[in-house]
Amino acid sequence: MIDVLVVDDDFRVADVHAAYVAKVPGFRVTGIAHSAGQALAALERAPVDLVLLDHHLPDESGLALIRRLREAGICCDVMMVTAARDVSTVHEAMQHGALQYLVKPFSFAGLRDKLAAYADLRHALAGPSARETSQDEVDRMFAALRTGASPATALPKGHSAPTADLVLAALRRAGQPLSAQQVAAATGLSRSTAQRYLKHLARDRRLRLSLRYGDTGRPEHEYLLTVR
Repeated sequence: MIDVLVVDDDFRVADVHAAYVAKVPGFRVTGIAHSAGQALAALERAPVDLVLLDHHLPDESGLALIRRLREAGICCDVMMVTAARDVSTVHEAMQHGALQYLVKPFSFAGLRDKLAAYADLRHALAGPSARETSQDEVDRMFAALRTGASPATALPKGHSAPTADLVLAALRRAGQPLSAQQVAAATGLSRSTAQRYLKHLARDRRLRLSLRYGDTGRPEHEYLLTVR
């Protein structure tokens, strides 16, 4: 589960963003802050994986808060979620290590896609930190956050985005290849429904298909998340 802190000075907007996050499988909101000071105190009490950070806060800017977090050695990823759209702010956010920049106002789908890309990146980075990687894998890691670069194909008729997200979340939690039967057990879907979604997601290159040979000699299809 990916823990998220929502930081926004507008109480209503913060609640809306928290509700959006709660709808995305694999994510949970562990706190809401309405100022930089509240956010820093919350992170000192309980670290999180990701901060959804507004730039316009009452006590200091979101970018100033990122600097303070880095200076304090608080390790968390940051996604800027703000109405600020001037190039200098965007550039400075990049310089301070913000992984994403989402301009208000946005839809649930816009945030969901950013969060899904972030989850894909975390999956790609999982494992021993000292392990070596290839240039192709490095390229996939950097490409994982460019959600607009290679949009997924539309879901076929009779398929729903929430169910597809449910299947992807099950594979993300597992961290290893799963069969259709295993995905069905993890999601509560029927095996045939899980199979339909797995096949589509594999065609869409969200998943990688492999074969596992059991004692009977018949291969079983297994699916693993891939980073696009």
